[in-house]
Amino acid sequence: MGLILLEALGAGLVLILIVWWTMFSGRNKGELHDEDEAADDNGSSKKDSPPDA
Repeated sequence: MGLILLEALGAGLVLILIVWWTMFSGRNKGELHDEDEAADDNGSSKKDSPPDA
């Protein structure tokens, strides 16, 4: 029983590591905030453009 719990704990830690790695590994300061995204857009947005035909 203890071995099953230890394995479940290890799998949970691996899952948390994978989620953290995919979310934050490529960014210098972690998750972006709204004001940072607005500055990066420079007034243009893909959402407002018409879809490609």
